[in-house]
Amino acid sequence: MGTAHANSMLAGKVPRMRLTAVCDIVPERMQPFPPDVLRFDSSEALVGSDAVDAVVVATPHYGHTTIGIAALRAGKHLLVEKPISVHKADAQRLIDAHTDKSRIFSAMFCVRTDPHYRKLRELVQGGELGELVRVNWVVTNWFRSQRYYDSGGWRATWKGEGGCVLLNQCPHNLDLLQWICGMPATVRGFCNLGKRHRIEVEDEVTAYLEYANGATGVFVAATGEAPGVNRLEICGDRGRLVLENGVITFFRTEVPVARFCRESPNAFGGPAVWTIDVPPARDGGGMHQAIFKNFADAILDGAPLIAPAEEGIHSVELGNAMLLSSMTDTTVRLPMDAARFEALLQNLIAQSDFRKEAAAPATGDLGASFNTAR
Repeated sequence: MGTAHANSMLAGKVPRMRLTAVCDIVPERMQPFPPDVLRFDSSEALVGSDAVDAVVVATPHYGHTTIGIAALRAGKHLLVEKPISVHKADAQRLIDAHTDKSRIFSAMFCVRTDPHYRKLRELVQGGELGELVRVNWVVTNWFRSQRYYDSGGWRATWKGEGGCVLLNQCPHNLDLLQWICGMPATVRGFCNLGKRHRIEVEDEVTAYLEYANGATGVFVAATGEAPGVNRLEICGDRGRLVLENGVITFFRTEVPVARFCRESPNAFGGPAVWTIDVPPARDGGGMHQAIFKNFADAILDGAPLIAPAEEGIHSVELGNAMLLSSMTDTTVRLPMDAARFEALLQNLIAQSDFRKEAAAPATGDLGASFNTAR
């Protein structure tokens, strides 16, 4: 992703943003960049350079915290890839390092720009759906082959990545879930480790959620199911929203369901329903480049951020809670004990005897991995 972001800047796809430096511990990866782009072999040297005003962190996940903290302490504006950290305790450390609020701190939650999800948030947060009753999200179209996991020694290991589908693919979905519906009160997770791939971390997840108002939710994700599906249902007191295949359908009840339940003289049948095809939001779109543009606009013009990095702790906490619940066979109440999960993760790293086989880098279209509503 770092190479893709850098190339976008070089191609002039990000207005008012110029690539001045790159950093990689593998020097060969920096060779294709033009001579006027500075090259650093350590993140410390890059964040300490006067040639750099803002830093984009696109590294294996643990580096998001350590490099991000260094960049903020060096007085740089910071854009960090998802997830902002591997676990909640690190996420809080990164957020706590943002003491100079004149420095812009954003996260790459680019799917927030998708007009379909923006419309869902508008309807739910605006009260059109009424009080939340149920949310179900089955997102199993994140298929990854074994070659994908073998392509990097850090991938799909507790020590190198800290997780799998919850930490690599689904931070976008978990962010959208809480952005649209809010955070649940409790989480009960069921995570399968290496069920469909030769890896030591979770590649298949089912989680049950309960909200403070009594609403329930189910979240299902996988990287070994094909053909996968991406179907989001949100039910409220005024009907049901469904997003699938890039189409939003609103099954809108003519009267609130709770009122109909109390007042209807009939023993059977529900309230009359309007079936409405809802157009996506008029604004939004652009994915990664939109987040970069917004980052630059925030620095130069004071524009509000689409994805303030501080909000990134929520998706980290949801993923952590699902793993913690599964591994301890308990229901986890939110806010979760960050130290408890950090200790669990450190124990998994210490006890791991998993060894990856060396493989050539994976091939394929990176753009095909960007899972949107369409």
